[in-house]
Formats: sequence, structure tokens, C-alpha cells
Amino acid sequence: MKYALIGCGRIAVNHVISVVNNNLEFVAACDIVPENIDVLFDKTEYKDRDSVARYTDYKLMIDEHPELELIAIATSSGVHAEIALYCIDHGINLIIEKPIAMNMADADEIVRRSAEKGVKVCACHQNRFNPAVQSARKALESGRFGKLSHGSINVRWNRNSNYYEQASWRGTWADDGGCLMNQCIHGIDLLRWMFGDEVECVYGVTRRQQHPYLEVEDVGMAVVQFKNGAIATVEGTTNVYPKNLEETLYIFGEKGTVKIGGTSTNNIDVWNFSDETEDDESKKGLKEQTSNVYGNGHSVLYADVIDAINSNRKPYIDAVAGRNAVEMILSIYKSMKTGMTVKLPLTDFSSTDMKGIFD
Repeated sequence: MKYALIGCGRIAVNHVISVVNNNLEFVAACDIVPENIDVLFDKTEYKDRDSVARYTDYKLMIDEHPELELIAIATSSGVHAEIALYCIDHGINLIIEKPIAMNMADADEIVRRSAEKGVKVCACHQNRFNPAVQSARKALESGRFGKLSHGSINVRWNRNSNYYEQASWRGTWADDGGCLMNQCIHGIDLLRWMFGDEVECVYGVTRRQQHPYLEVEDVGMAVVQFKNGAIATVEGTTNVYPKNLEETLYIFGEKGTVKIGGTSTNNIDVWNFSDETEDDESKKGLKEQTSNVYGNGHSVLYADVIDAINSNRKPYIDAVAGRNAVEMILSIYKSMKTGMTVKLPLTDFSSTDMKGIFD
């Protein structure tokens, strides 16, 4: 399958590793800073770099390579939607790094237009493929939790000035969003997915406590009411001293309790069910080894998208999933701005509507 990558920064390493692991034909790479492509190939020790065409203009790349079947978008967040819609209009299947858009209009349009054009779009929420997460999901789908009571996602990480100095777009409303949109979106995606996706309303509060040089929040908290009656809390921050502490998902049901922990929801810390089986013993204490906070899910996600294209089915994590995660975060932002509970669906809100909120 002929593949191209747009955006060759920090997260792109995981994409190139996934390209190799899935035997994709790496046709072209694009970055507005040409040197980033060399740095990426050096980091990944990519052996076939001479066969990869290089571009600074993604439109020119697509025009010159009509054979492309799959593109991954790993640029700054603010241009994800613009590039995605251009690719969709050219009939190219996509993997879009989170968030898929920075406003609801763009997120909804990606969903609508990809369906209209018959293009496969995958939102890159790779933590859904973590073995710990998959185990909990299977227990949920088989009814082992019984009626869901409540849950939470706690993303307690550290990001210092060195991180934000890597790129000028970081920490801006237009191109990044705050800790909820950038760092915590994976956990928020898991929470919504596990609790049935259908959200009644959200009430949230955010602050910029320790990063005065940013436009955006570095801590956010919210209460979420789901249409199935369950309730949940969100805590996301980049203010933890001195390094990342945890990304922990709790699920409490009438017949089961699960705590998925680790730095990026990759360990099973608690696994208790009323109908305990022998197989449950293998789940307890599961610890997945990861080399970074992005986890090991990218390669599995790529494999799923390739199969979805070949089998003409939806990807496991589709554009609607990406849209829903963005909606959750923008709802928290809107609640912060208005001081009111926000009812879903959210139809018209953008990260840039938050400009000046902490001034």
C-alpha cells in the first residue's frame, strides 16, 4: 500500500516505525521544515530513505503522487482539518493524529465528507489498542460490569518550558489547545468510549497555573453526565512535579471494578469481577512495557486501518471517534468560558473562542 507522511516532528517516529512494521511502501514525506525529514529518518534509522520523495507543500505532493492510498497527518494540530479535508477530496484514506480538528465545524465536516466520498478516516487514539484497555473493553461488551455507576480519567503529567520551546505552535489556542486538548485527549477518548459515548452534559473548570508563557490551560477538571445514567470526572494537567505521574482510568460497575494505570493506561492495577474466571488471574497485575508515553498502539492501529481499506469496512477508531473526543474537550472549554453546564451535542465552538480567557 502506497503511503505518505505529512508532518515529521515529535510523534512522527511512531508513524515511521508503524510503516516498517506493516510493510507499507513509503512514497513521500512532507514537512514545512525540510530538515525535519532527515532528523526523523536518523531517529528511526530508516534504511530506504533515498526512495522517499520529499516535499514542503502537501498539495504538490498529492498532485505529483496520485497513486497514494494512505496518508498520515502528524502536523501541528491547527492544520489537521485543512489537510484532512484536502486529502478526503482527493480520495485518499487517512490516519489523523489527535485532535482531528480544533473546532466542531471542521470535525463534523471531516465525518460528513469522508462518508460522502467513501474515504476511510482513522483518528489516532492508539491507546484503545493497549492490551489493558482491550481487556476492559471486552469485559464491558460482554456485560461483566453490569450497570455502570461511575468512573474517572486522571492524566497527571509534566510539561516544562523545554517542551513548549520545541515549536512555536505549542500552547496556543489556534494550533494546539491546552493540556486537555493535547496531552489528555487520549484518556478523555477512553472515558467517553467506555461509558457508552452518549453524553448528556459537561461542567468544567480550567486554569493556567504554572505556565504563564502559554495562552492555554495547564489544568482542567470536569464532571460528565452520560445518557445511560453513569457519571464521571476528568482531571488533566501538565503541572505534576517533577515528571509524568500517571494516566489512570477507573470503571465502577455493579458487578465489576477496574483500574487501568501506568503512565499511559497500559497497566491493570485492579481487576475485580463477581463472576471471576481463571482467565482473570492473568489480567491482574498486567504491565505493558513501553518506550515512551505514546505507548505501543500505533503499529496495531496502522494494521487495522490497512485491513479496513482492504476489507472496505470502518476503521476500529473512525472519524466519529475523533469528533467525539474533540467535542468533549470543547464542551469543557465552553463550560469554562460561560460558567454554565454545556449540553451535548455541541454544534458550534472552537478552541480560538477561548482566546484571552486567562489574561
